[in-house]
Amino acid sequence: MADTINYAELKKGGFMKQKQKGFGSLRLAVVGGNLTASQIKTVSEVAEKYGKGYVHMTSRQGIEIPFINVNQLAEVKAALAAGGVKTGVCGPRVRTVTACQGSEICPSGCIDTYTLAKELDERYFGRELPHKFKFGVTGCQNNCLKAEENDVGIKGGMEIAYKESACIGCGVCIKACRTDALSIADGKIVLDESKCNNCARCVKSCPTDAWEGTPGYIVSFGGTFGNFVYKGEELVPIIKDKETLFRVTDAAIEYFEENAKPSERFRKTLERLGDEGLKKKVRAAYAGQ
Repeated sequence: MADTINYAELKKGGFMKQKQKGFGSLRLAVVGGNLTASQIKTVSEVAEKYGKGYVHMTSRQGIEIPFINVNQLAEVKAALAAGGVKTGVCGPRVRTVTACQGSEICPSGCIDTYTLAKELDERYFGRELPHKFKFGVTGCQNNCLKAEENDVGIKGGMEIAYKESACIGCGVCIKACRTDALSIADGKIVLDESKCNNCARCVKSCPTDAWEGTPGYIVSFGGTFGNFVYKGEELVPIIKDKETLFRVTDAAIEYFEENAKPSERFRKTLERLGDEGLKKKVRAAYAGQ
C-alpha cells in the first residue's frame, strides 16, 4: 500500500518520507518554541506507541517523530490532535514561526516575542508561496534567534529618550553601551544617534531611570541560511506598533508571492530583480500608503 501513497501531498502536512520504505518523520507545529507539559506528554505517548520511542529536535525549535508508518498516519494525527498538538508543514509555504523567550521571561528582552510569534503564525502559517518562507522573532540585540537568517526577521529594540534631570552622572549606561553611542561631556551624557542600535542596554542598566525606552520592532528582509548564506537587510526604521509591523510583513510576503519564480527563495528573487522594488513596497507600507 505504501507504494501507492502520494508522498508529495503528505509532505504538505509535515510528513517527510524516510529512507526506510513506508515510514516517515512527522513534523509538529511548535509556535515560538513553546509546548505545554500536556502537549509534551501527548507527543511522548505517540512516539512510544507509533514511532520508536524518541523524537528529533530540529534546528528551528520544531519536533519531529521519526518512524511513523504511512498507513497509520491518520491515526497518529488524530491522537496528536486529541492532545492539542498540531502537525507542521513542509514545502513551498510559510513555516512555523520561531522565537526566543523575550521580555516576558528574559531580562534582556525588549518585546513579547511569544505573543508576536503566535500572531504571525495565525496570520501566515501554511500560506502557499513559490518557496518556503521563514519568520524568526528575537527579543533583543543579543539575537539568540539569529533574526537575519530568516526571510523576515523581527528583533526587539527600543527608541530611547534621556531625562537629564534624573541623571546622577554615574556612567553605568556608558559602560553598558556596546556601540560607543554614549559619552560624557561637561558632566552630561551625550548620545551619538548614528551609533545607537536601539539595544536599550542604557535603559535597562540605569539605576535612576534617566533613560526611557519605547519598545519597537527592527525588521530585516531576505535572509537565508544553508547552501547559500545571506544576512537579511533592514529597509525601514524601527517600527513602534503592530499595525505598521503587519502592514510591512504583508508587503514583504506579497512582493515575494507576486515576483518569485517557482522554487526560488526570497533572497534569490531579490538578487534577480534587485532590492528597489521591495524597498518601495515595504517603505510605502511603513508609511501607511
